[in-house]
Amino acid sequence: MPAAALAQAVRRPERQVRLAQLMRQPTTDVVSLDGVDATSVGRLLAASGTSDVIDAHVVVCAHRSGQQIMTSDPDDLRDLDPNLGLIEV
Repeated sequence: MPAAALAQAVRRPERQVRLAQLMRQPTTDVVSLDGVDATSVGRLLAASGTSDVIDAHVVVCAHRSGQQIMTSDPDDLRDLDPNLGLIEV
């Protein structure tokens, strides 16, 4: 879970029951935006012509871990990578 995406999501805790369950799992890691990821995020944004750093970091983390992304807003993520594995909620 990218740390910035977590921060954005918990603004409305009443709507984040599934997120709270995910965060309690021992296999869930919170990933900071370090220099390596920042470079990957910037390149992804440039290649896609988009500008949402948080969405791009979610995509970078998903690519690295081989995980699907659970989202209620798939369109912005598909703009970054139309081949993403998405689970729409």
